[in-house]
Amino acid sequence: MEEAVRDGVAQQRERLMESLRIYGGHYSELSRRFAAWLGLHSTDATAVLEIAAAEERGTPLSPARLSERISLSTGATTALLNRLEAAGHITRAREHSDRRIVTLRSGAHIQERADEFFGPLAHRLDAAMSPYPPRFLEQVEAFMADLNATVNSHLTEQDTVTPHSPRTSDGRTP
Repeated sequence: MEEAVRDGVAQQRERLMESLRIYGGHYSELSRRFAAWLGLHSTDATAVLEIAAAEERGTPLSPARLSERISLSTGATTALLNRLEAAGHITRAREHSDRRIVTLRSGAHIQERADEFFGPLAHRLDAAMSPYPPRFLEQVEAFMADLNATVNSHLTEQDTVTPHSPRTSDGRTP
């Protein structure tokens, strides 16, 4: 009986992980479509969305933080920001008392375009979540925070590990 329960839990976890993979795929497809809709490269659109979302949360990004969020080198991030600023999609401001700190802001049209593109989906997602009680949503939120922390920790550990050299079938390095 205990083994059957364990198997049921393992299958449930597999279904949950599959659902998360599907959601991730959908999110990637939405991001790709948003980029095409704006006429931007997908990395540029991802950066614009990250900048706009951070502003909405009241925690605007610095170039270094954006670089971390979208996994680009500082040089590549600078080139990306130069393109976005030249096109009027973002601005770089020195709003902090420490004038060395640069804050990224999205252009007004970006928030309008993002609202236009994602607004209908936001309403549908809100409707999909509305039948669930707040306590359940808190549990899902905690669950997602745990999963995100676990994956983030794993990625951080991988950053410190050097890749393995290719090996032949007998274990030797070619």
